[in-house]
Amino acid sequence: MENINRDFEFAQKDAKITDLKFDTKPIGYFKDAWIRFRKSRAAIAGAIVIILIVLYAIIMPLVSSHGVDTTDGVYQYKRPFDANLASIGLVKGTYTKHCNDRAYLHLQMIGAAYEDYNGESINAEKAINSEFNPIRGESEPYLVNGVRYRDCEVQDYYESGFRYYQITVDDYEALRSYEAKTGLRLLYPMVDTTLVESAMNTNDANYWYLTKSGYPVDQNGNAIREAKDLGKAQDIYLRDADGNVQFYQIVASNSVKVRIFYWNYYFYKTGHIPSFLMGSDDQGRDIAVRLASGIGLSLILAVSTFAINFVLGAIYGSIEGYFGGWADLIMERITDILVDIPFIILASIVKLRFIDTNQMSPMMALIFAFVVTGWIGPAYRVRTQFYRFKNQEYVLAARTLGAGNARIMYKHIFPNTLGTIITASVLTIPGTIFSESMLSYLNIVSLNSGDITSLGTLLSTGQQYMVSFPHMILPPAIVISLLMISFNLFGNGLRDAFNPSLRGAEE
Repeated sequence: MENINRDFEFAQKDAKITDLKFDTKPIGYFKDAWIRFRKSRAAIAGAIVIILIVLYAIIMPLVSSHGVDTTDGVYQYKRPFDANLASIGLVKGTYTKHCNDRAYLHLQMIGAAYEDYNGESINAEKAINSEFNPIRGESEPYLVNGVRYRDCEVQDYYESGFRYYQITVDDYEALRSYEAKTGLRLLYPMVDTTLVESAMNTNDANYWYLTKSGYPVDQNGNAIREAKDLGKAQDIYLRDADGNVQFYQIVASNSVKVRIFYWNYYFYKTGHIPSFLMGSDDQGRDIAVRLASGIGLSLILAVSTFAINFVLGAIYGSIEGYFGGWADLIMERITDILVDIPFIILASIVKLRFIDTNQMSPMMALIFAFVVTGWIGPAYRVRTQFYRFKNQEYVLAARTLGAGNARIMYKHIFPNTLGTIITASVLTIPGTIFSESMLSYLNIVSLNSGDITSLGTLLSTGQQYMVSFPHMILPPAIVISLLMISFNLFGNGLRDAFNPSLRGAEE
């Protein structure tokens, strides 16, 4: 006993025993959840991607010169093009075209026509090097079954070349005045369409030269087969008695037909050159702007559905779980009936009953379809959590102190279930986006009216042109994939962060 007493001493009341300091400041539930959440790199990456997509949806319509419903009948199916990015070799608006000699020469003739403003003479070298020659690069010729081909890098927008328009005399004078003021070439010599070889090319303003079997013809009637001989091509411009080219053709007393170089005419109409960052769709609409609109609409649909289902599920599930007994038994049978309704059948019924009869807008009808059975999942989770917590000591203490049922349910039990419910419900957002995309893809519901669209609608439109114009389907497909992955990573991070069993864990 004496040996033990030698190892210990009585401490005085105010004596300083150690210099160590212990920080016992408590950490709140949500702060602890945030500490765990930010340690998950995958969840942070998912959150960043979601934020970037949302910012794109907000900013793109503000900075773009196109509206969601702005259409252009000439620039349909155009590849992505941006003049600033094209200057560094990106987003050039070009594609590879396998050209035989006739197609190759026809493209060269577009550049030649642009340079031959007054219909006087054609300089082959100037035509080939024209700023608006659609051919921006070409391979060496090669033979396929005895036919010569080239792989040409074609500028999609320059390929549109010239168009015929019927305008008023006042509009014609305005175009002439604009040309004189700015030096921008808009009006070009009219073509005698009666001399165009094929009837199918009569309305194609790019055929301004005499052809034979599809080849340009020289003054002697011989077919031109080499680009170096373009200067010999025989034009078929309309001319007056003195041989001067005509820039219009009278159609009516106050109406004339003109031939316009469309690139410059687009600038005249809009004040900017054609530029579609992600290309244009089947109606000449800017895919980049429509993608932003689709993201916004799909996210609004998903978040609205999530919020409504969360509230309904929380109320329904808390009543089931708290009271139990007959109330729980009857309410569970109701959910058993609703949960067995196939969603695609429910959506089809909603379409026939509300959308086709114009009783609801497509957006409201979709929200209704998602809410009819969407609240069952959150209700089941809330019910489970209430069964877990309703007999805990703090609940019994609150009841003993006289707390009413409503206060116990939503003041004491519900906050402890909130983390699990939120994380599970957040994962329904990508599911809603995917379901809407499926419905639009199958043409059961379409959100493609007026100035609105959705990711599913863009996907449905693009799949028709998947082989010919893949740029129409790739942007919505990529965004939907990113949203699916990002929301799942984000949801998994929230699940771990709000997991009470991990509270205070370092990793």
